[in-house]
Amino acid sequence: MKDFKRTLVTAALPYANGGVHIGHLAGVYVPADIYVRYLRLQGRPALFVCGSDEHGVPITIRARKEGITPQQVVDRYHRIIKDSFAEFGISFDIYSRTTSETHHRTASEFFRTLYDKGEFVEQESEQYYDEEAKTFLADRYITGECPHCHNPKAYGDQCEKCGRDLSPTELINPESAISGSRPVLKKTKHWFLPLDKHQEWLSKWILEDHKEWRSNVYGQCKSWLDMELRPRAVTRDLDWGIPVPAPGAEGKVLYVWFDAPIGYISNTRELLPDTWETWWKSDDTRLVHFIGKDNIVFHCIVFPAMLKAEGSYILPDNVPSNEFLNLEDDKISTSRGWAVWLDEYLKELPGKQDVLRYVLTANAPETKDNNFTWRDFQARNNNELVAVYGNFVNRALVLTHKYYDGRVPALGELTEADKQVISEFQGVKAEVERLIEGFRFRDALKEAMNLARIGNKYLADSEPWKVVKTDPERVKTILNLSLQLVANLSIAFEPFLPFSSKKLRDMLGMEKAEWHRLGTTDLLAAGTQLGTPELLFEKIEDCVVEAQVQKLLDMKAKNEAAAWKPDPVKPDIAFEDFEKLDIRTAVVTACEKVKKADKLLCFTLDDGSDTPRTIVSGIAQHYQPEELVGKTVCFIANLPPRKLRGIESQGMILSAQAHDGALSVITTERETHPGSTVG
Repeated sequence: MKDFKRTLVTAALPYANGGVHIGHLAGVYVPADIYVRYLRLQGRPALFVCGSDEHGVPITIRARKEGITPQQVVDRYHRIIKDSFAEFGISFDIYSRTTSETHHRTASEFFRTLYDKGEFVEQESEQYYDEEAKTFLADRYITGECPHCHNPKAYGDQCEKCGRDLSPTELINPESAISGSRPVLKKTKHWFLPLDKHQEWLSKWILEDHKEWRSNVYGQCKSWLDMELRPRAVTRDLDWGIPVPAPGAEGKVLYVWFDAPIGYISNTRELLPDTWETWWKSDDTRLVHFIGKDNIVFHCIVFPAMLKAEGSYILPDNVPSNEFLNLEDDKISTSRGWAVWLDEYLKELPGKQDVLRYVLTANAPETKDNNFTWRDFQARNNNELVAVYGNFVNRALVLTHKYYDGRVPALGELTEADKQVISEFQGVKAEVERLIEGFRFRDALKEAMNLARIGNKYLADSEPWKVVKTDPERVKTILNLSLQLVANLSIAFEPFLPFSSKKLRDMLGMEKAEWHRLGTTDLLAAGTQLGTPELLFEKIEDCVVEAQVQKLLDMKAKNEAAAWKPDPVKPDIAFEDFEKLDIRTAVVTACEKVKKADKLLCFTLDDGSDTPRTIVSGIAQHYQPEELVGKTVCFIANLPPRKLRGIESQGMILSAQAHDGALSVITTERETHPGSTVG
C-alpha cells in the first residue's frame, strides 16, 4: 500500500429535507467517525469533512407544501442535523452546507473549468412543461399512473408502491404536481457529462487497480461498467440551486448530483482557505469516502470522472460503503414514519450515545443488509456493555478501593496465569489495527470487547476476595493487572465509545488515550489514586424499549392513515340493479371460529324469521367471536347459499376496510328489529 502523509475522510452529505436516522448512522457516520478517531489516536494527520446537501427537488416540494421558502427548509434541518451529530460525538473537523457562499463559488468554478475545457456535451431533449405554472417540471413534480402496478400516484422518477424506476414519459395520464394540469412535452437544452468517454480508464482504475474494495462496491461498479456508461445531465430547469455559469443557461441550475460531491471540496476550502489544495491535489494525500450503498455509483464512477476531467484533483483510494440497515424486520421508510431519528433518540434516551454507537457497530451492515430491533438494543446493552464491560471495570475499581483505599497496588511476582493474561491482551493492538485498517469495524469492536471478557475471566479465576484472606500480597498483583487491563479498555474503546472511554479515564486519572501504549502493562503507576467508581452503563428496562416500539407503531399507523385514499368509485350501475340487493339487519346470537380456517367465523343470526340464519365470514383475524355476539349487523339476504369448509353460508356480512386493512362490521346506530331492510 502507498505511504500517504495524510488522510482526507469524507462522509456522505445528509440531505437537508429531514433529520438523520439510525440507517444513516450505521451506514456512514459511525464507521467514518471510528476510522477518523483511530487515525488521530495514532497521530496520523487526518481531516474529517461533511456538510448538509441543500439543493434539489425534494426540498422545493417540501417548501411548497409547507408554504415556506426552500432556504427556510434547509436552515431548519441543517441546524437539527448539525446539532445532533455534535451531541452524538461525530467528530467532524467541519460540518458546513451547500448553500454557503464558498460552495456556490467552488461549484461554479468547477463547472466552468470543465465547460471551458470542452468536457461537456450539449443535448436538446423533450421534457414535460407546465403551461399554467410556466415552468419545466422535475421528475418528482409529475405524477400519474404507474404502467407496471397501476398505482395512480406514481412519481415521474419512481413508483413508491412497486419500487420500479420510471421516466416521466412512461406515466399514464401524467399531471403536474404544481397546478394539477396535464403537462406538455417541450424542447429544452442541457449540458451532459459524457461518462462513456471515461469508460476505459474507469474500468482499469476500478476493476484492475482497486480489487481490494469491498465486494458490494466492486460488484456494483462492475455491473454499471458492464452495461456501458452513458452521458449524464449536469444541469436542470429549476429555480432552486446554483445557477449554471454558461451562456444560454438562464433559468437552469447545476443538477444536485453534480454540485453535492463538490461540497466535500468547498467545505475543506472553507475550513482551510490557504491550504485546502494540499488535501485535494497532493499525491501523498489519501482520500476515503464513507457512503451508503445507494451512493456507490456517484462516488466511484461519476465523481471520479468529474475529478479526472478537471485534471488537478486526486481520486479516492477507497470507498467503504455499507449495505442497508432495516428496522424491526422492515425497511426504514421516512414517508411511513418507520425510522428512529437521531435528534429524538438523544432527547428520549439521554446520555446513551455510546449505547447506540455500540449496537450500530456490533450490528453493522458491512457485508449484507442487517436488522435493528429495540430488543436487541436492550440485550446488547444489558448483556454486553453492563454485564461484561461495565461489570469488569466496576469490580476492579471497587475492590481496589476496598482493599487499598483506591490506590493502584504494586505489581508482585507473576504466576503462569498472570503471564497468560498479559500475553492475551498484548496481542489486541495489532489485531484491532488490522481490522480497522481493513474497514472491518464490527470485528474490531468484538476484539476490543474481548479484552473485557479476558478481564472478567481473570478476576473470576483469581478470586481476590478469597485470596485476600490467605495471601494479601497476591491480591496486589491480581488487582494491578486488572487495573492495567481496565486502562487498556479505555484506549481500545476510544474510537468506538468516546463518551464512556473519557468517563473511564477520568476515574483512572489518565489524562489522554495513547494508542501506542495499548497492550502494555504500565499504564497506571503504582500508588496512583483512583477516582470514585461510577457505573459506565446502566441497565435498560423493558418499559423503555416497549415505549420505543409503540412509538414506531403509532407513527406508522398515523402516516398510513394520512396517506390513505379511498379506492376509485366503480362504474355507474342502474338503480334497478341496486334495488335487487336485499340488505337487512340481524342480531348475532352466536359466533365461533371455523375449525382449520384461520380467517373464517361462523355466525348464527336472528333475522326476524322463525329460522336462525348461518353466515360464514372471513373476519376472524379482526375480531374475537365473543366480541360480536349481541351486535346488530347488516347482511345481504338474497345471495344464493354457498358452502365454505362444509358449512352452508346463507348470505354475506357487510364490513368496511380501513387504511391498514382492518375490517369493521357494519352495525346500526339505533336499535332496529331483526330483519329490518337497509336502503
